[in-house]
Amino acid sequence: MPPPRKVPPLSAEHKALGDVLLKLRRRADLTQEQLAELAETDLKQVGCIERGTRNPSYSTLVRLAVALGTRVGTITVKADRLFDSRKRRLARD
Repeated sequence: MPPPRKVPPLSAEHKALGDVLLKLRRRADLTQEQLAELAETDLKQVGCIERGTRNPSYSTLVRLAVALGTRVGTITVKADRLFDSRKRRLARD
C-alpha cells in the first residue's frame, strides 16, 4: 500500500463531514470498499470524502447515508456540531 498523500482538507467543514462519515462507517463495521459498493460509488471517492479532500454531491451524500442506515440530515447535523465544537476549542486556545 502506498504511503498516504499529504493533501489537506478543502476546509474545516469538509474535514468535519469526513470525520463523521468515518465514524459512522466504523460504527457500521464497514470497510471503505464495502461502503462504496453499498452506496454505488467509487472507493476512491469514499476515501477522499472521509479525508475532507472532496466535496460530495447531494446525491452521493444520500447514497452514503442510505448505505450507513441514516439520513443526510443526521450526517450534516453531526458534522455541523463537530465543526462548531472544534471552532470553539480553537477560539479558547
